[in-house]
Amino acid sequence: MKRRSTVAIMAAVAVCVSAGTLKAGDPARAGQAGASELLIDPWAGTSGWAGSNTACVQGVEAQFLNVAGTAFTTRTEVILGSTDWLDGSGIHISAAGLCQHVGAAGTLGLSIMSMNFGNIPITTYDNPDGGVGYYTPQMINLGLSYAKSFSDNIYGGINAKVISEAISNVHAFGFAIDAGIQYLAGDMKQIHFGIALKNVGPRMSYSGDGMAFETNLPNGNSGQMTVEQRSQGYELPSLVNIGAAYDFHLASHDSSGRSMHRITVAANFTSNSFTQDEEMLGVEYGFKSFFMARIGYDYQNGVTSPLSTNPQNGGRLTALTGPCAGITLQVPFGKTHSIFGVSYGYRATNPYNGCHTIGIKLALN
Repeated sequence: MKRRSTVAIMAAVAVCVSAGTLKAGDPARAGQAGASELLIDPWAGTSGWAGSNTACVQGVEAQFLNVAGTAFTTRTEVILGSTDWLDGSGIHISAAGLCQHVGAAGTLGLSIMSMNFGNIPITTYDNPDGGVGYYTPQMINLGLSYAKSFSDNIYGGINAKVISEAISNVHAFGFAIDAGIQYLAGDMKQIHFGIALKNVGPRMSYSGDGMAFETNLPNGNSGQMTVEQRSQGYELPSLVNIGAAYDFHLASHDSSGRSMHRITVAANFTSNSFTQDEEMLGVEYGFKSFFMARIGYDYQNGVTSPLSTNPQNGGRLTALTGPCAGITLQVPFGKTHSIFGVSYGYRATNPYNGCHTIGIKLALN
């Protein structure tokens, strides 16, 4: 047991040391990273928390926020998610995730997230007003994770991600790694600490036929040749999440001795490499495992100011304005008390009409 705890602690230290290599919260670097879809939470539950539950997230949704939380999966858990991102913009996000308990204390996870931007008119030099067809951008993230319980108090995990961004004739592929630790303390394990390092990987760049053009042969030779341009590479939006949470178990208990009412307060600090740092705060009320309601707030400098296109002006650099809320309804079924649940999450924005996420969950015990 001591050996396992030591391994977990060393992993946590490694995460912290790696985190120290990141340049934190520099507004002047906003927009210099690519693959920003890696920063979008596709799950309804964590969205309602405003992402503040790094320390206490569990199950499939932990693959996005802190992969260590997938280790709490008892058997099999599946979630399907659908998001109207910036409602009114025509952007839709679909997500699916699976966690499967394996071995004595391990969990394998698989996730996919896809962004759909609809059909966009093709414009060219000769046809600036379109009328020659449409193209559909595709952004897909695939994740494969493994998490493990090192002891009754320490959980750790790692998530490998493949990133794909493409249109019909230009594409970019990348690879990134997430790693996370969760630590529980207290007689009822009501104290939670968590740290996660996300989106660490090599630079990405675009290539394909769309980067090529035809030109005349040099030196006066007749004929033409195809020249392919090289695009500038871009960094991934690496970040570190550091969070804590506390469960307040109220006095009322059911026949098995478990508290019927729970209030969890969670806080998280996000150190971003290419934009401003963020502080998140969230509160969730839970009635047994049947009903959960949550609110959250994501704060960063200028979030209450008008939207700004210049990072140096100190205005808001995101359409998200901070407030978030969500609700979950779950119904147990079968002799093993498996769970079927539906969740909804809302994130306030300006402009547009907010971000709306719905999730369906099936957990087999």
